[in-house]
Amino acid sequence: MSDQHKPRRREQILQALAQMLEDDSGQRITTAALARQVGVSEAALYRHFPSKARMFEGLIDFIEESIFARVSRIIHDIPETTERCGTILSLLLGFAEKNPGLARVMGGDVLTGETARLRQRIHQLFERLELQLKQLLREAELYEGQRPAIPASAAANLLMAHAEGRISQYVRSDFTQLPTQGWEDQWALLSAGLMRPVAQSA
Repeated sequence: MSDQHKPRRREQILQALAQMLEDDSGQRITTAALARQVGVSEAALYRHFPSKARMFEGLIDFIEESIFARVSRIIHDIPETTERCGTILSLLLGFAEKNPGLARVMGGDVLTGETARLRQRIHQLFERLELQLKQLLREAELYEGQRPAIPASAAANLLMAHAEGRISQYVRSDFTQLPTQGWEDQWALLSAGLMRPVAQSA
């Protein structure tokens, strides 16, 4: 019984932390405030997470697992490169929009003053997504006879910079400027010049 209760309590703590990040945008989260939100003592928090950094790591774990599991499905289900890239970016923007507290973690502002390891993990999350886009863009030449209009690394960076900028605007606006707002039109513009037939790219 206690073994079943522990994961539920851990999940409850992480959900409360994400909610506080959404409700108290711009405010530093203390363990005392989090304990009050959950309805337990600070000592009880530390029985599940030895530090606040570990709580943030739990949120980052959830972000990574949620996003990359879906990225794998997108790659499996969608054969065409441009549509794959657009769907991955839409996934990223939609996830941030539906999870404002986690968007603050993705934006990195809430990690200021926390351990360097946390900021590095968020950096690596976006690097991993950019690497995935670069790989898809490079494979397009082999499987579709197309290649990016600019080098694959630069094209992948451009796409990720746009998505990261949308998430940053969302956080900076206190969640009023939705990252998916106008995205379809923006993607139509970005994707129109993204790929070229190999014969015309030389």
